[in-house]
Amino acid sequence: MKRLEPNLLLAVTTGFALLLVVMTATVYGPPIGLIRNPLLAILCAGGFVLLNPIMLRMMKVTPRPPSIDPDSPGSATWAKLFPMMIIASAAVPVFLPGPDYGLLVIIASVFFGVTVESAIKARRT
Repeated sequence: MKRLEPNLLLAVTTGFALLLVVMTATVYGPPIGLIRNPLLAILCAGGFVLLNPIMLRMMKVTPRPPSIDPDSPGSATWAKLFPMMIIASAAVPVFLPGPDYGLLVIIASVFFGVTVESAIKARRT
């Protein structure tokens, strides 16, 4: 391996940010989140990666290129917003403890699914 794939690096970074969201939502949320938040993260991210290509084929949508494309130099700048938004959202449960943050975990999981799908597409091309 001569160089690191930027889409894979983006997926790994977003995965760590998702882990941070799950941990803060579990620690600062209601007790039921101890089991539910990790399950939500796994099911939503996995469901997005597995079901999104099927849904795009059914809707006859042309496939998108990977998030970070060598032909588009500005794509890396836009792609770094994914982990930044997820890390920023991980701070919400710390400053506003108590409510259920399941929706926050779902949104972060979908963002992670987008980056994993992008890494898979980049590997295939």
